[in-house]
Amino acid sequence: MTFQEFGIDNHIVKAVELLGYTSATTVQERVVPEGLQGKDLWVKSQTGSGKTAAFGAVLCEKVEWDQRYPQALVLVPTRELAIQVAEDVKNIGRFKRLNVVPIFGRVAIANQELQLKQRTHIVVGTPGRVRDLIQRGSLKLEQLKYVVIDEADEMFFIGLRQQVEEILRLLPTNRQTMLFSATLSEEIEAITTKFMKSPQEIAIESETQTALEIEQFAYEVEESDKINLLVQVTKSEKPKSCIIFANTQIKVDAVAHKLKQLGYPCQELHGGLTQKDRMKVMKRFKRNEFRYLIATDLAARGIDIDDVKLIINFDISRGAQNYVHRIGRSGRAGKSGKAITFYTSREKRSFQEILDYTKADIQLVSSNDLVITELMEQEFKKLITTAPKRKEEKSKELNQSITKLCIRAGKKDKIRTCEIVATICGIDGVVADDIGIIQILPMVTNVEILNKKGNLVYKELHSKTIKGKKRKVYFAK
Repeated sequence: MTFQEFGIDNHIVKAVELLGYTSATTVQERVVPEGLQGKDLWVKSQTGSGKTAAFGAVLCEKVEWDQRYPQALVLVPTRELAIQVAEDVKNIGRFKRLNVVPIFGRVAIANQELQLKQRTHIVVGTPGRVRDLIQRGSLKLEQLKYVVIDEADEMFFIGLRQQVEEILRLLPTNRQTMLFSATLSEEIEAITTKFMKSPQEIAIESETQTALEIEQFAYEVEESDKINLLVQVTKSEKPKSCIIFANTQIKVDAVAHKLKQLGYPCQELHGGLTQKDRMKVMKRFKRNEFRYLIATDLAARGIDIDDVKLIINFDISRGAQNYVHRIGRSGRAGKSGKAITFYTSREKRSFQEILDYTKADIQLVSSNDLVITELMEQEFKKLITTAPKRKEEKSKELNQSITKLCIRAGKKDKIRTCEIVATICGIDGVVADDIGIIQILPMVTNVEILNKKGNLVYKELHSKTIKGKKRKVYFAK
């Protein structure tokens, strides 16, 4: 099916087509029609299946532009996921002019409160910060009608169940709730029973399908030999993109330091970095600007990349579910993937738990079988010394039709949205549908101009007046 066949707004169809969704995935075909009917849904689907676009299309279709306060709330487990999901949903609702606000902890809450004072349609956030903003009265709930609990299994795995339940108790009872999870647990079933109304179950794949679709191998190795084995494995596999998971920040830094000494194009990612630096690293990896990402489990649910060739568990994962989350970074969107796990003699029990849980065919191999020839050495050296081809972001084509302008006038100048719209619509060849999200800040106003009319509006605004004055206009970053 195509998104047009769902009968949704043409503005949404246009956006998803520009984002590259030529046809709907299985989860989208199952979720979108049921979601549009207002049913509570309990969806069991692996990561990388297209579920964000599924619930994103439903939310963007159902929310009304002219409502001031949030109508939809999406709960996610991590800051990285909040930013990523918010960006994805915002892109889907771009031409419908929907404002999607990400909220998460460890950044100034005042800035997020300021964002929520604007007309906000959808909020995507982590439970702790969402709860705080509700309690402060900054996140208004009176118009909330739709709730999504995304990555519910991960949410509960990292101990956020109580916070999620606290939020659900505060929300209006007359709402539609959709819960998404890659794996099953008694906790998730308890939530569906307690807070959802006769939820319809949609099972796209079994809970361990991710593991079954990825080639998996394992090496038993002494801790002191792991680095040498890692070097041998990467020379043998020669992955064009690879995520290496370690369990601690210290271990990540140590592995990254050693690989950099050996000339590997790599970066580290863990909670010890600032939010700005973490987002920078993730964006660079998505763009394929370097080949090796060494990360803690922070990245197990925080990166959505279609073509990661290899996952290496330098340290065996803490918990079988986390193993599925890690290797799910590979083999996404129906593509092939491979995962290799290192475990020590003391970790045989943990490895057996993974085997029992996934029921996957994890092949045990010996480091003695790794023979690196001179030709392989040369090929690997060429790989790591050659810059990879940079990938374009999914939203590139969509963003090419949108220009963000900044007008040097804001709330302190008593500027109103209607005055901005009236001025821009006074330009020949520009109509209201060419105006996207308008954000009025204390000193400036940001305006998105759609349909490739940004340069025209930019040029003409220099000769226009807003509230009786000519205002400085420039292209926003």
